[in-house]
Amino acid sequence: MIIAGVANLAIAAAKAAAGVLGGSAAMLSEAAHSVADTVTEVLLFTALRAGVRPADARHPFGYGKANFFWAFLAAVATLVAGAGFSITHGLHTISHGEEPGDFTLSYLVLGISFVIEAVSFGRAARQVRREAQRWRVPPLRYLRHTPDTAVKAVTLEDTAALIGLVLAAAGLGLTEVTGSPVWDGLASVAIGLLLVAVALVLARANGSLLVGRALPGPLREEIRAVLEDLPTVEAVGTLLTMQLGPRTGLIAAKINFRDDATGARIEAACEEAEFQLRAKFPGIEYIFLDPSPDAKSPG
Repeated sequence: MIIAGVANLAIAAAKAAAGVLGGSAAMLSEAAHSVADTVTEVLLFTALRAGVRPADARHPFGYGKANFFWAFLAAVATLVAGAGFSITHGLHTISHGEEPGDFTLSYLVLGISFVIEAVSFGRAARQVRREAQRWRVPPLRYLRHTPDTAVKAVTLEDTAALIGLVLAAAGLGLTEVTGSPVWDGLASVAIGLLLVAVALVLARANGSLLVGRALPGPLREEIRAVLEDLPTVEAVGTLLTMQLGPRTGLIAAKINFRDDATGARIEAACEEAEFQLRAKFPGIEYIFLDPSPDAKSPG
């Protein structure tokens, strides 16, 4: 991740130089895009470091939610540093116009950047496919619901980077053909709107996880099925789950045991439930089972 951040910073410098020399708003927007990606890499690295701290007396459930906090800040950074500059500078170019210069360097930088971003996107896509196969869901569904903030952020930002490079090249090409800087400005605005979309998607996802999102629906159903299959269980009432970190979760459930179940059998059933749940779902760190005589099956 550190190497990726340094690479993004170098790309940002090259784009900025090409934008200044060629007088291109789109290239300067792409430079801002790369700066935003660099900030995101730094914040995601911070998230990974903060999230692995062990639980302590002040944070008995660990620091997994730190991942969601820093990832949320990364989304805000993309919105402010990337989208804000791109849109305002693009609108300025459209309204005031700038004399276009030589775009040769800009095309060269865009081509090199596209190759680098394509390699990064390929790696992220392979990881998404592997994880989707492990959970037996389509890749897009996995990407939409995964609590792994780093995977989601890198995949979406690499996608936006490739689209942004195409938009910048199109703006430069149309400006060069028509002689009008409006196309360059429109490309800059389009890049900014693209970054707004990515930032809002990431902010919404990370905000939901930060507040305390439940485990995915299919996973909750599997958990309920494990509990209901225990021989002494009559019904599972309230079932609460929460995502504590990208790969950790919590389960709390009220269970109605059969009337003839003894205290020893109830204790044995709870121990068996914990054993099965931890074996089937290794990411579940905390399991709280409440033998409650008034638990009702959900209607």
